[in-house]
Amino acid sequence: MRKVYIFFLCIAGALLNIAISRAAHGSPLLGILFLDTIITVSFTLLYGPVWGAITGALTNIISHTIESWGWVNYLFTLCNIATALVTYLFMRIFPRELSLQRQKETRANFRILPKSRRLAFVIERVAVLILLSFALCIAMSVLGGLIAAFIQIINPSHIGASRLSPNDLYRMFPQGFSLILGEILVRIPINIVDRLISAFSGYGIALALSVFICRLKAKRSRQL
Repeated sequence: MRKVYIFFLCIAGALLNIAISRAAHGSPLLGILFLDTIITVSFTLLYGPVWGAITGALTNIISHTIESWGWVNYLFTLCNIATALVTYLFMRIFPRELSLQRQKETRANFRILPKSRRLAFVIERVAVLILLSFALCIAMSVLGGLIAAFIQIINPSHIGASRLSPNDLYRMFPQGFSLILGEILVRIPINIVDRLISAFSGYGIALALSVFICRLKAKRSRQL
């Protein structure tokens, strides 16, 4: 029963990913960003890599089905799945900073900690989230660039399509520059900002949901 409940949450999370992304595209300040992995990060932190990957996959599948860009664009589903896997890898490497279970234990004693330890608590998590952001940036830039290059190689009619890559940045490269390398490099400036927002927002949402779920469980236990 719990798995069914989480699966429907994943569907809701995917729809929220799409809504956030579309809201960003409508903003003059955030229009060039993707911002479609925030809830993927959150659900990976909350429920693990499988549910995070399902949320990511559903985000791309639903989005590309609505927009009807053709089957090749479903390949970008791999990017959102990779977001969950990279996030989970960091959870394994930095369990104290990213494990929400350990956050509960630390928050319980946060008020009695000395100020220096409180500051260290915050700095440690900020540092890990910045590292996670850069890891996601590299992973998404490489994977997204490879997929975009592959699509253009097998179907030249997609060359120059704005939905595949931020083509305005190609002006910095000389004529005849490597398609694959160019597709990877043009993504990095955008992905740095995008993944910083996604990692910090995703962590914040996961933390807030974790607190809410704990309080809800505590309230139910008191009522029984």
